[in-house]
Amino acid sequence: MTLPPFKLERYFAKYEFTTEFLLCSSDCEAMSIADLLALDANPAGAAEKFQSTWLGYTESLGSPALRKEICNLYATMQPENILVHTGAEEAIYLFMHATLKENDHIIVHAPHYQSLSAVAKGIGCQVSPWLAREENDWALDLNELRHLMRTTTKAVIINTPHNPTGYLMSRADFDELHKFAQEKKIILFCDEVYRESEYDPADRLPAGCDYGEHAVSLGVTSKTYGLAGLRIGWIATKNKKIYESMASLKDYTTICNSAPSEFLSEVALRNRQKLIDRNLGIIQHNLIIIDQLFASYSSLFEWVRPKAGSMGFPKLLKDNVEDFCDDLVRKAGVLLLPGTMYDDSRNHFRLGLGRKNLPQAVERLENYLKKK
Repeated sequence: MTLPPFKLERYFAKYEFTTEFLLCSSDCEAMSIADLLALDANPAGAAEKFQSTWLGYTESLGSPALRKEICNLYATMQPENILVHTGAEEAIYLFMHATLKENDHIIVHAPHYQSLSAVAKGIGCQVSPWLAREENDWALDLNELRHLMRTTTKAVIINTPHNPTGYLMSRADFDELHKFAQEKKIILFCDEVYRESEYDPADRLPAGCDYGEHAVSLGVTSKTYGLAGLRIGWIATKNKKIYESMASLKDYTTICNSAPSEFLSEVALRNRQKLIDRNLGIIQHNLIIIDQLFASYSSLFEWVRPKAGSMGFPKLLKDNVEDFCDDLVRKAGVLLLPGTMYDDSRNHFRLGLGRKNLPQAVERLENYLKKK
């Protein structure tokens, strides 16, 4: 199996830890272990349990307590439907290997995080992008999906809320998509790592896994909850064949997860509403600042305002976006992510909304723009 360089991750490897302002981060503001434990109803008890966490091997499927806590994100899941991984990336990798074989065909919501298609291509699959169109507010067209289908189509991969556009599928379209997948007897892989970050909670979709055995939901502590350093992700599914195959393959990757991370993830998910409220507060405050920025520079930027998540996908109306991002980070110490990292050729860039220092980053960006 041959995999190409992961463009987005290589870009961040170059800049992430040497640039003052990351104005393109996909995750929300992180916190310290002490601050996380302080959220618990019994902070002293949680801290004591953390200190006494046993540093031996953990259960390969994930700790029973954590899997039970993850079930609270879903309507019909039980702990035996939850498989915990080291981050979402491992889960994506193992899902592809558990489900696909050479010459299978998959359809992938685009633009997308590279591994959602690259792993399948590495296996030898045929991949068709299901393109979200800016002129349609980044919505997907279900009629296009029907035309993309082949006799060899094995799975459809979607991401909602969407990275990088912040698009949130409508309930009617989501229901229709699941009905279509069931009728065609294909797997629907639902990347839901930004679920629970909807700006209007009334817009929140049911989890894909709760629709039936055809669906697999992907979750992680990194995005909505802002705890990327825990490196804990999971899949939720009633599909026993996929679950068991992924669990077996995990013996060849991480085998089991970090005991401290699993304990802290349990604390985080037990208190997830506090994390959601905190991070949505940061995003909503930052959106006001970005709205003002784009109003002031309407000749330079335009965007479809996101409905969920910690990012948007604005368009640069002048110059070349790669040159713009390169010049900005070198001269102003502000990092934006060019859309070419998502194979987008229409001059978009990823803008992160989940960090507390966004106001300072935007001030630095505006000073740069005034000098151009």
